[in-house]
Amino acid sequence: MNDLAVIDSHVHLYDPAALSYPWMADIPQLNKPHSLADFAAVCGPVRVEGFIFVEVDTAPGDRLAEAEWVATLASRDDRIKAIVAAAPIELGDAARADLDNLKALPLVRGVRRLIQSEPDPDFCIRPDFVAGVRLLAEYDLSFDICVYHHQLGAAVELAKRCGEVRFVLDHVGKPDIRSGSLAPWREHIRAMAELPNVWCKLSGMATEADHQNWTRDDLRPYIDHVVECFGFDRLMFGGDWPVSTLATDYPRWVDTVLWATGSCSEIERRQLFRDTAAGFYRLP
Repeated sequence: MNDLAVIDSHVHLYDPAALSYPWMADIPQLNKPHSLADFAAVCGPVRVEGFIFVEVDTAPGDRLAEAEWVATLASRDDRIKAIVAAAPIELGDAARADLDNLKALPLVRGVRRLIQSEPDPDFCIRPDFVAGVRLLAEYDLSFDICVYHHQLGAAVELAKRCGEVRFVLDHVGKPDIRSGSLAPWREHIRAMAELPNVWCKLSGMATEADHQNWTRDDLRPYIDHVVECFGFDRLMFGGDWPVSTLATDYPRWVDTVLWATGSCSEIERRQLFRDTAAGFYRLP
């Protein structure tokens, strides 16, 4: 792994003593500080040259503070290459004030508003949500889609309705790997990949499998499918640390991806682990 230079498209940093993350209350393994030093320590032999910080679902009142906190960290450590910040996109045009504040932070290159926890499977195609996402094109910001497999159909429709916005699908759409189910996830992924404004993160898969007993063969059909559909020019590696620690360590996940894509060329490997993320998030 030492010759592999990685730009990780999906890393979380946080300190529950500084900002509020209500969803962590029942997950003690995650409900503690996870710092830059902690991340460096878990990478092991993997040479991570930089990463994209992705918002961590703070309490709504802490969204801007989270982005500002990470921007301060980035001023002292250039491994943080870009920020995907949280914003209340569901407010439609009323989200402008939040986007104005975020745009004042130069490293903010994208926005994520979590969809996965919404009980309405059509939440992301409500008119105000679509209007809020369309705003992102004015601000030159992308949108990270984070959904479970049963919400993918609506996510495809969202991307169709917002053709001027660049999207990236987090965690390959969170398929039901525990049960080994491929349908209808497989069909939705193909439909998503047919849209030229959508990219995909090869990330977060071990946590959708059996946390204690998964094998790389369990993940292989899903990895093969996203590679086939998106190609390496629209597929980017993501570690999803520290959420990933619920099911894997960082070197094991990297090794799994290397094994599953073992037949790719050096150019394709560089695209997957570095260049696609750098291009999508407009890194210097």
